[in-house]
Amino acid sequence: MTIQDTQNEIIEEFSILGDDRESTIFYIMELGDKLPEMPEADKTDEHIIKGCQSKVWLTAFEKENKVHYLADSNTDITKGLISLLIRVLSGKTPQEIINAELNFIDKIGMGNIIGSQRSNGLAAMIKQMKLYAIAYQAKINA
Repeated sequence: MTIQDTQNEIIEEFSILGDDRESTIFYIMELGDKLPEMPEADKTDEHIIKGCQSKVWLTAFEKENKVHYLADSNTDITKGLISLLIRVLSGKTPQEIINAELNFIDKIGMGNIIGSQRSNGLAAMIKQMKLYAIAYQAKINA
């Protein structure tokens, strides 16, 4: 499945919720509950994403020229948000991640739901995920 296919799938899932803000937030938190467990050893200051109001830990590893992410957060909503990003970007090639235009965020009305502080944090999460992809791309090309 392509990045755009996954985004379309997410857009469709959220469209079912309509404009019900409470259901949307609950669904985001539910998605965070399904995030694979991140090893406690990875929850270090080195892996904290700067620019997030909440604590968000993110690591990445490369397997068969694809980038895979592990993450966790100390808040349920933020954990749900990072789980959406992982769903879209994890398991893709570095180049696909670098080139990805994440349009699902606007299309599901995330800006209206999370406010400006979390929007800044979401941008920081995306930036960090793309930085990992750039690092792995450089490693592959070396």
